[in-house]
Amino acid sequence: MDTLTRIRAFIDVVDAEGFSAAARRIGKSKALLSKYVRELEDELGALLLNRTTRQFSLTEAGHTYYRSASEILKEIDNLADLVRANNSDLKGRLRITVPRTFVDADIGQSLIDFGKEHPELSLDIVSDDRFIDLVEEGFDVAIRITRLEDSTLIARKLDDFQVLVCASPDFMAKAGPLGHPSELSKLPCILDTNGRSYSSWRFVEKDGSPFTVSVSGQIEVNSPLAAARAAVSGIGVAVLPDFIARPKIAAGELVTFFDDFLPKDRGIYAIYPHRRYLPTKVRTFVDFLHSWFRRTR
Repeated sequence: MDTLTRIRAFIDVVDAEGFSAAARRIGKSKALLSKYVRELEDELGALLLNRTTRQFSLTEAGHTYYRSASEILKEIDNLADLVRANNSDLKGRLRITVPRTFVDADIGQSLIDFGKEHPELSLDIVSDDRFIDLVEEGFDVAIRITRLEDSTLIARKLDDFQVLVCASPDFMAKAGPLGHPSELSKLPCILDTNGRSYSSWRFVEKDGSPFTVSVSGQIEVNSPLAAARAAVSGIGVAVLPDFIARPKIAAGELVTFFDDFLPKDRGIYAIYPHRRYLPTKVRTFVDFLHSWFRRTR
């Protein structure tokens, strides 16, 4: 039994002016309260209460301990109330880490829309493509575009995500008909070095078996937006996030191919450290993004 429980029992008994009255007030047995107080006295090596069948009084040590312990318990309870309040309202700061691709694309508007809806929250949005340890670096939540792997973190899927193999219509006219992704190894490709295996593109055969194709080309960039611009210019083939490629496809600037060979195991996720006692501001943010993607995608 922890010391704090024993202290509370002692203070309850003193406030109620007796074990029987305290037991009735807080719903615990008289024997249990007597046990807690006796254990506290044993721990301190001092008698706190004079108790007989008819009398109940504090010793000198009991008076001193009661005054100080009461103040300490008030501070502990006040601190708990403060934490609960901070955990249940939408005030303060929310630290978010997001990939640059997310922020720079149209879907980055979701973060702005959340800020507009909750002006009482201060948003600290850090755009970074590296893998960030949320706990170590003090982030409340992360947005990640990835294949979900085993983790001690909690993840909620916000939307589906897919990469698309794209090139300009002029490039494709010159390249001629293509039947299988393996042919990409002979074509100039635009490499986005943000990818873990940027020169080895992942595909899936129609029977479900995975394979990779080694690619190369004149241009390497560390931005899918730059890769998209290069593809539009006709320099080569690029693998692009769908939310970057689709507006250019709709405008006739890019065309896609090998769609049937693309893996469909990725998504856009909100990642946060804990589900238990999740702060309201984090839950509200994740719920908002989930609804935003349902409305706009």
